[in-house]
Amino acid sequence: MAAPLRTVVTGGPGTGKSTLIDALAARGLATEPEVARAILREPGGMALRRDDPQGFAGAMFDAELAAYRRAEEGGSPIVYDRGFPDIVGFLRLEGLPVPAPIDEACRNLRYDGPVFRAPPWRAIYRRDDERIQDWDDARASDAAVCAAWRDYGYAPVDLPLAGVADRVAFVLAHMDAAAGEGD
Repeated sequence: MAAPLRTVVTGGPGTGKSTLIDALAARGLATEPEVARAILREPGGMALRRDDPQGFAGAMFDAELAAYRRAEEGGSPIVYDRGFPDIVGFLRLEGLPVPAPIDEACRNLRYDGPVFRAPPWRAIYRRDDERIQDWDDARASDAAVCAAWRDYGYAPVDLPLAGVADRVAFVLAHMDAAAGEGD
């Protein structure tokens, strides 16, 4: 049996990734939400991020690994809100080393679908309880995670700065094209 198609939406905070993931789920696609947000919403999650960024990265890795493995159970295409290289980008931004298990996952547990980048988009950027970065920090985060994806051999495809329906159509067209290449 062929490996399931694992597609990713990456980019800095506040670029419409989760909104796009929700819209794709509403269209019937299997999706995985952003693990960092889930951790931040847990009791002590914000403190973990603030006080122990390495521990926060470890928690993200554990959750991302579980999400990656769920694809093997379902066997259908899945769209992820971020992936392993996003953790590397976070660690680099924090000036921290990348633990070997995270580096190994980035090298060996591959996403085989398109990797979409939601570029910084000032018009939609908003801070919230979990999105604590200011605009400049959000842009730096985007640069760090995109560099990490490229360092691990991916070529992120920029999403258009357009409404959700247009972004959904863009993603679906690229996923269809990628599926056709595998035939």
